[in-house]
Amino acid sequence: MKLLLCGALFAASAMPVAAQTLQPVVPPVPTVQPMPVAAPSQAVLRVGTEVPLRLLEELTTKGKKLRVGQRFRLETTEPVMVQGATVVPVGSPAVGEITDVRNKGMWGKSGHLGARVLYVTVNGRQIRLSGAFDDKGVAGGVGAAAVSALVFLPAGFFMTGTSAKVPVGTIVKSFVDEDVPLAMPVAPLAPLPVAVKPAPLPAVPVSALTPVATPIR
Repeated sequence: MKLLLCGALFAASAMPVAAQTLQPVVPPVPTVQPMPVAAPSQAVLRVGTEVPLRLLEELTTKGKKLRVGQRFRLETTEPVMVQGATVVPVGSPAVGEITDVRNKGMWGKSGHLGARVLYVTVNGRQIRLSGAFDDKGVAGGVGAAAVSALVFLPAGFFMTGTSAKVPVGTIVKSFVDEDVPLAMPVAPLAPLPVAVKPAPLPAVPVSALTPVATPIR
């Protein structure tokens, strides 16, 4: 009987221990703190900033020497400013490229050329630009060619239009095509003006405004 009682007590004392060992241990979930976003410390020449250019050489289809892929020279006509400082001076060299050429031909066909701006160079750094322009010659002898064709077909065949031509000094509009970090800090923002309301005047009691009658003797 004592043995049974001791065995029961031992089993009862062992049950909580077993129950404790079966409880799962849940590890604490680490909290992720958001990284603070650092404010930009350098000024930037932004995409879309306008860069006015001037053509330094004539482009023409006359003579049939112009080719697709041919490079030509330009220069800036106005300074490009950021925060009041000049980052692209006047006269900075720029480069463009011919993208399309069509020479004048028979039956009054006029010439045509297309071009785009590639980049401007500042302190040895090439800044990518975007911008395009084109020119088309005037179709020549179209009406005369139609009349001559009725009389003698080869007459209209020998009539040609004019060549396309973009003269020296033509102003070409271009834009910055990439963000360019500058070696200058960002200018601090000016404080916003705050309107200060004047302090209200103290109220004057009515009795102070009423004249006091002086008795007549």
